[in-house]
Amino acid sequence: MHSPIPINNLIVCKKHIVKFDPNYLTITMNLKTLTLLFVILTFSYPAKSQNDSIFKIFQFPANSIPRIDGNTDDWADFPDSYTITNKHFTDDTKKHPLMDTSNLSVKIKVAWVKGLNRLYFLYEASDNYWDFSRTDLHHDILELIVDGDRSGGPLIDRFHPFKGQIPDWEAYHSFHGVHAQNYHIYTPAEGQDWCLAWGAQPWIKEMPYANVAYKYNFRPGQSGKLIMEFWITPFDYAGAEGPQRAVESLLFENKIIGLGFAIIDFDDVNASENNGFWNIAKEHKMYGNASFLPPFRLMPLENRYKKPIEAKWDFKIIDTEKRIVAFLDKSEGIINAWKWDFGDGTVSNEENPIHTYIKGGQYIVTLWTEGPGGTSRMAKVWDVTLK
Repeated sequence: MHSPIPINNLIVCKKHIVKFDPNYLTITMNLKTLTLLFVILTFSYPAKSQNDSIFKIFQFPANSIPRIDGNTDDWADFPDSYTITNKHFTDDTKKHPLMDTSNLSVKIKVAWVKGLNRLYFLYEASDNYWDFSRTDLHHDILELIVDGDRSGGPLIDRFHPFKGQIPDWEAYHSFHGVHAQNYHIYTPAEGQDWCLAWGAQPWIKEMPYANVAYKYNFRPGQSGKLIMEFWITPFDYAGAEGPQRAVESLLFENKIIGLGFAIIDFDDVNASENNGFWNIAKEHKMYGNASFLPPFRLMPLENRYKKPIEAKWDFKIIDTEKRIVAFLDKSEGIINAWKWDFGDGTVSNEENPIHTYIKGGQYIVTLWTEGPGGTSRMAKVWDVTLK
C-alpha cells in the first residue's frame, strides 16, 4: 500500500480512504469515487482573492484628530501602505479590465481615534468628467458600507430573510440599514444633502453622528480633482425611530470591522447607464449584504506617537456599601513595578489591586510605574469618591 497523503482532514491512499479525521470513520471507496470527491472538495473551497488580506485603519493620536475642512495636511503622517488606490478596485460592470487613471484615479484613507466611535475618511479623486448637476442618483458617487460589529448578513429590505412574508414597508422601516449602514455619498454634493443614508434613519448622516467637507474648483462636466474629508459613526443598531435607542459600534484596538467602498462613475449627464461600478469587495452584492464586506483592522497607535512609559489607570466601585474598589492598571510601555497610593494612608505594589476603604470621602489616588523606559506617575483628584 502506498504511503498516506493528507488532504485537509482526509487521510488518503491511492485506492482507498483509510481514515477520516477527526472522527476516525473507516470508509472504503473506489478510485473513481475518490477522484470525484477530491474535485468537489477542491472546487468548493473558497478561492483566494484580494479580500483574503485585512485592510488597515490608521490610528491618529488624540492630539492630532483630523479637522474636517477639506485640507490634507492633517493626513501627512498616514502610511502609504494603508491607502486604498486604483489597484484595489474592480469594475463590476465588466466595462473596464483596469481603472484607467486618465479617466478616474482615486485614493481613500481610513482612520480612527481611540476613545471615539468614529471612522475618519479622506477621499481624493481625479476624474475626466465630474457628473453632479442632477438631484437624483445619476451622480458620481462614493458608496460606503460599514458593519461595525461584523455581524454580517443582509442589510437592505430586498434581501430581507423573510421577504414576501412581511409587508415591504415593514421590511424597509425595521430592517434596512439597522445593523449595518450604507451611505451613497455625492461627489461632490452641490445644492443637495451630502449623502443618501440608504435606509429609514437619515439622522445618521447629521451632526453629531457625521460631518463632511469638500474642496474642488471644477464645474459639472469638467475634469479636476476632488478632496473630500468626512467622518461617520457606525452603529450596531440604528433604528428609524431616531437616536434615542441607537447603539454605537464600539471601536477598539485590533477590532476587525466590515467595510466596503464602491465608486459609481458617470461620464455623461444624459447617459442612461454609468461608466463603471468600481468595487473593492469580491462580491457585487456587498452593498446589501454585510457578509461580503472586506475586513478592516483598527490598528494600535504606532510607537512613534507613544512615550517610553506612561502611567494610566482606571477603577470600578464593586461594592458601594462596603466601599470596595477595584483598580486597573492601563499603563503603556514595559512595566516592571507598580506602587499605588490609595489616598487613605495605605499603599499597594500589586498591578491590579482591590482595596477596601474604611470610611467614605473624596480621595486622591496615585499610581507610580517603573520600567526600562523610566518612571511615570498618574494622580487623579477625587475621581474616587465614596459614601
